[in-house]
Amino acid sequence: MSLNLNDKQAIIKEFATKEGDTGSPEVQVALLTHTINKLTEHLKEHRKDVHSRKGLLSMVSKRRRLLNYLAVKENARYKELIKKLKLKN
Repeated sequence: MSLNLNDKQAIIKEFATKEGDTGSPEVQVALLTHTINKLTEHLKEHRKDVHSRKGLLSMVSKRRRLLNYLAVKENARYKELIKKLKLKN
């Protein structure tokens, strides 16, 4: 489940903190969230796809680590990102 170029560029443009920003935690979390949502839909239809489920779990844990990092370093940015992506705390 990879992102197509147009989706990826739109997400980067929306969540970038400055021009040319592709590596900030906000952008990384937004890209992971988009991929997680697509993969979740795939797994609803293909319940026995164990390899995709393992990839999904690793993406969710990576997103959680990035969110924890952001919560510790800059709590205001963390809260804004959670609200923007409609994630649970």
